[in-house]
Amino acid sequence: MIRIPRLCLFLLLAAVLTAPARAQFVSASNLQPDQLAIVINDAEPNSVKVGEYYRKRRGIPAANVVHVRIPGKPHEISPERFAQLKEEIDAHLRPEVQAVLMVWTAPYKVACNSITGAYSLGFDPDQCIKTCLPGRPSPYFNSSSPRPYTDLKIRISMLLPTESVEQAKALIDRGAGAGFRIVPATAYFLATSEKARNSRAQFFPPAGRIAARKLATKTMQADVLDGAQDVMIYETGMAEVAKLDTLHFLPGALADHLTSLGGDLLGGEQMSSLRWLEAGATASYGTVSEPCNHWQKFPNPAVLLKHYVQGNSAIEAYWKSVAWPTQGLFIGEPLAAPYRKR
Repeated sequence: MIRIPRLCLFLLLAAVLTAPARAQFVSASNLQPDQLAIVINDAEPNSVKVGEYYRKRRGIPAANVVHVRIPGKPHEISPERFAQLKEEIDAHLRPEVQAVLMVWTAPYKVACNSITGAYSLGFDPDQCIKTCLPGRPSPYFNSSSPRPYTDLKIRISMLLPTESVEQAKALIDRGAGAGFRIVPATAYFLATSEKARNSRAQFFPPAGRIAARKLATKTMQADVLDGAQDVMIYETGMAEVAKLDTLHFLPGALADHLTSLGGDLLGGEQMSSLRWLEAGATASYGTVSEPCNHWQKFPNPAVLLKHYVQGNSAIEAYWKSVAWPTQGLFIGEPLAAPYRKR
C-alpha cells in the first residue's frame, strides 16, 4: 500500500493557507499545447468536429493530431483491440509529446481498466482477477516532474467527451478561459453520510485561505453543496450528487465523487462523471469497475489542491493525485490551468 508523508503534506498546505497576500507563490510550469497530442475518431462525426475545434482553440500543432477509426461507439473494447489502438497512436507521437487527449465519449473501458489508465500505465490484466485488489502504483503520483514521458516514460491521458458538440465546445472554452486572471474561489470538500465513500476525508486540507491565489478551502459535514457560486474544486463521496444545478463552477473547476462507477460514463447504475461536466466543471474523474473504497484509487484531495494551486494543468494535477489509477477515467479539458505561471 502506498503511503504519503501526511505530516509534511499538511505542513506545506498549512503554510500555503496562511501565507500573506504579498508572499511570492512559486508556480509549476504547466503542460503546453505543443506537448499534447489529440486523438480523433474519424468514425464518429462529433469527435471530428470537436477535435478540430479543440485543435484550433488551443493551438495544437497539426503534427500532434492522430486519426483513428473506432466504429460503433462501444463502451468497452477488448485488450487485443486496445493494444492495436495504442500502437497506432504511439506510432504518430514525437518524443516531445507528454500527454494524450482522446476526443470521444466511448470507448472508455478496456476490460476492467479505464482507457486512460490502460493507455498511460499499460493494460493490467491482474487488476481484473479481482477488481477490489490494490492497483498498480503510478510513478507519477505526487510527482514534481513537469515532463512525465521524458522523465518517467508515461504519457498521461484524458478523455474529452463528445456526446454533445455544443457542450464539448463550451467545456473547451471554459478550459481556455481559465487563468487569464485570478478570481475569488473556494475549494469544497464534503464528508457525507455515506460512510464507506468517505475514505479520503482523512486527506481533506485544513480550512483556510491561500491569499496569493484568492482561494479559500472549506471542509463540510454534508451530503450536498447547495447554491455555491464560486466553486473551483468540489470533492465528495456519494453515489448520486444532488443540487448540481444550483452551483456555479468557475473556469478550470475540478469536481468528482467517490463512488464505484462514476467512470462508467454511459451506464446507469450510479451518477456518471459526465454530470459534473454538464453542470459546468472543466475536468472530472471516476472509476469504470468496482474499485472498493481504497483512497489510492481516487484523487487525493490534499495532493490535488497542492499541485493545482502551484500552477499545474488539470490533467497534471488530477493524474498526480491518484496513486492507483488503473481503473480511473480522467475526463475534461486537460490544459485548463487557472493558477498557471505568468
